[in-house]
Amino acid sequence: MRRLLDRRRVLKTRALAETPADRFVRVSGLVLVRQRPGTASGVIFMTLEDETGIANVIVWPRVFQRFRRIVFGARMVTVEGILQKESDVIHVVARRLIDTTPDLMAAMSDQGGETRDEKAATAQNLWRHPRDVRVLPKGRNFH
Repeated sequence: MRRLLDRRRVLKTRALAETPADRFVRVSGLVLVRQRPGTASGVIFMTLEDETGIANVIVWPRVFQRFRRIVFGARMVTVEGILQKESDVIHVVARRLIDTTPDLMAAMSDQGGETRDEKAATAQNLWRHPRDVRVLPKGRNFH
Protein backbone atom coordinates (compact mmCIF):
# COMPACT_ATOMS: atom_id res chain seq x y z
CA MET A 1 0.00 0.00 0.00
CA ARG A 2 2.80 2.42 0.87
CA ARG A 3 4.42 1.96 -2.56
CA LEU A 4 1.16 3.01 -4.21
CA LEU A 5 0.88 6.04 -1.92
CA ASP A 6 4.51 6.99 -2.58
CA ARG A 7 3.86 6.88 -6.34
CA ARG A 8 0.95 9.26 -5.75
CA ARG A 9 3.27 11.54 -3.72
CA VAL A 10 1.34 11.01 -0.50
CA LEU A 11 3.33 12.05 2.57
CA LYS A 12 3.59 9.92 5.66
CA THR A 13 1.90 11.70 8.56
CA ARG A 14 5.21 11.74 10.42
CA ALA A 15 6.64 13.96 7.65
CA LEU A 16 4.08 16.71 8.35
CA ALA A 17 6.12 17.89 11.35
CA GLU A 18 9.11 18.67 9.10
CA THR A 19 7.06 20.16 6.27
CA PRO A 20 6.87 23.98 6.23
CA ALA A 21 3.50 25.55 7.03
CA ASP A 22 1.24 26.82 4.25
CA ARG A 23 2.46 24.18 1.80
CA PHE A 24 0.22 21.99 -0.33
CA VAL A 25 0.34 18.43 1.03
CA ARG A 26 -1.27 15.10 0.32
CA VAL A 27 -1.84 12.64 3.19
CA SER A 28 -3.73 9.39 3.39
CA GLY A 29 -4.95 7.17 6.17
CA LEU A 30 -7.68 5.16 7.81
CA VAL A 31 -10.48 7.35 9.13
CA LEU A 32 -10.44 7.04 12.92
CA VAL A 33 -12.82 9.84 13.85
CA ARG A 34 -15.23 12.23 12.14
CA GLN A 35 -16.55 15.05 14.29
CA ARG A 36 -19.12 17.71 13.51
CA PRO A 37 -19.45 19.80 16.67
CA GLY A 38 -22.53 21.97 16.91
CA THR A 39 -20.39 24.98 17.82
CA ALA A 40 -18.06 24.67 14.81
CA SER A 41 -20.30 26.39 12.22
CA GLY A 42 -20.53 23.34 9.98
CA VAL A 43 -16.83 22.47 10.10
CA ILE A 44 -15.97 18.76 10.08
CA PHE A 45 -12.87 17.49 11.88
CA MET A 46 -11.36 14.19 10.77
CA THR A 47 -8.53 12.15 12.23
CA LEU A 48 -6.60 9.91 9.84
CA GLU A 49 -4.02 7.28 10.75
CA ASP A 50 -1.28 5.81 8.60
CA GLU A 51 1.61 3.53 9.53
CA THR A 52 3.59 6.42 11.07
CA GLY A 53 1.01 8.37 13.08
CA ILE A 54 -2.11 10.50 12.85
CA ALA A 55 -3.14 13.58 10.88
CA ASN A 56 -5.81 16.07 11.87
CA VAL A 57 -7.93 17.33 8.98
CA ILE A 58 -10.28 20.31 8.82
CA VAL A 59 -13.08 20.17 6.25
CA TRP A 60 -14.82 23.52 5.72
CA PRO A 61 -18.55 23.47 4.82
CA ARG A 62 -18.00 24.31 1.14
CA VAL A 63 -15.53 21.43 0.74
CA PHE A 64 -17.81 19.15 2.77
CA GLN A 65 -20.70 19.78 0.35
CA ARG A 66 -18.54 18.64 -2.59
CA PHE A 67 -17.18 15.55 -0.83
CA ARG A 68 -20.00 14.65 1.59
CA ARG A 69 -20.19 10.98 0.53
CA ILE A 70 -16.46 10.52 1.02
CA VAL A 71 -16.38 12.35 4.36
CA PHE A 72 -19.11 10.17 5.84
CA GLY A 73 -18.59 6.92 3.96
CA ALA A 74 -14.93 6.26 3.19
CA ARG A 75 -12.83 3.97 5.38
CA MET A 76 -9.56 5.26 3.94
CA VAL A 77 -9.16 8.78 2.59
CA THR A 78 -6.49 10.74 0.77
CA VAL A 79 -6.66 14.44 1.61
CA GLU A 80 -5.13 17.17 -0.51
CA GLY A 81 -4.87 20.52 1.20
CA ILE A 82 -2.82 23.18 2.91
CA LEU A 83 -0.71 22.36 5.95
CA GLN A 84 -1.27 24.69 8.89
CA LYS A 85 0.75 24.87 12.07
CA GLU A 86 -0.17 26.77 15.23
CA SER A 87 2.27 26.23 18.11
CA ASP A 88 2.40 22.43 18.46
CA VAL A 89 -0.85 21.83 16.57
CA ILE A 90 -0.56 20.56 13.01
CA HIS A 91 -3.53 20.06 10.71
CA VAL A 92 -4.38 19.88 7.03
CA VAL A 93 -7.12 22.14 5.68
CA ALA A 94 -8.79 19.95 3.07
CA ARG A 95 -9.33 21.15 -0.48
CA ARG A 96 -10.02 17.74 -2.01
CA LEU A 97 -10.83 14.31 -0.60
CA ILE A 98 -10.37 11.02 -2.44
CA ASP A 99 -11.90 7.72 -1.33
CA THR A 100 -8.99 5.27 -1.31
CA THR A 101 -10.96 2.47 0.35
CA PRO A 102 -10.99 0.38 -2.87
CA ASP A 103 -7.18 0.56 -3.00
CA LEU A 104 -6.97 -0.56 0.61
CA MET A 105 -9.38 -3.43 0.09
CA ALA A 106 -7.56 -4.54 -3.05
CA ALA A 107 -4.26 -4.52 -1.17
CA MET A 108 -5.84 -6.54 1.65
CA SER A 109 -7.29 -9.11 -0.74
CA ASP A 110 -3.78 -9.62 -2.18
CA GLN A 111 -5.08 -10.53 -5.62
CA GLY A 112 -2.34 -9.98 -8.15
CA GLY A 113 -2.78 -9.47 -11.87
CA GLU A 114 -6.01 -7.51 -11.71
CA THR A 115 -6.51 -4.04 -13.05
CA ARG A 116 -7.34 -1.18 -10.69
CA ASP A 117 -11.02 -1.30 -11.76
CA GLU A 118 -11.21 -5.04 -11.16
CA LYS A 119 -9.61 -4.60 -7.75
CA ALA A 120 -12.09 -1.85 -6.88
CA ALA A 121 -15.02 -4.07 -7.91
CA THR A 122 -13.60 -6.94 -5.86
CA ALA A 123 -13.10 -4.66 -2.86
CA GLN A 124 -16.69 -3.44 -3.02
CA ASN A 125 -17.98 -7.01 -3.05
CA LEU A 126 -15.95 -8.12 -0.03
CA TRP A 127 -18.46 -6.61 2.40
CA ARG A 128 -21.62 -7.96 0.78
CA HIS A 129 -21.66 -11.48 2.22
CA PRO A 130 -22.60 -11.79 5.92
CA ARG A 131 -19.81 -14.29 6.59
CA ASP A 132 -17.12 -11.84 5.52
CA VAL A 133 -14.93 -10.87 8.42
CA ARG A 134 -14.80 -7.14 9.08
CA VAL A 135 -11.08 -6.48 9.21
CA LEU A 136 -11.37 -2.73 9.69
CA PRO A 137 -13.15 -1.47 12.79
CA LYS A 138 -15.91 1.05 12.32
CA GLY A 139 -14.82 4.67 12.79
CA ARG A 140 -15.83 6.55 15.92
CA ASN A 141 -18.07 9.24 14.55
CA PHE A 142 -19.57 11.98 16.66
CA HIS A 143 -22.12 14.37 15.19
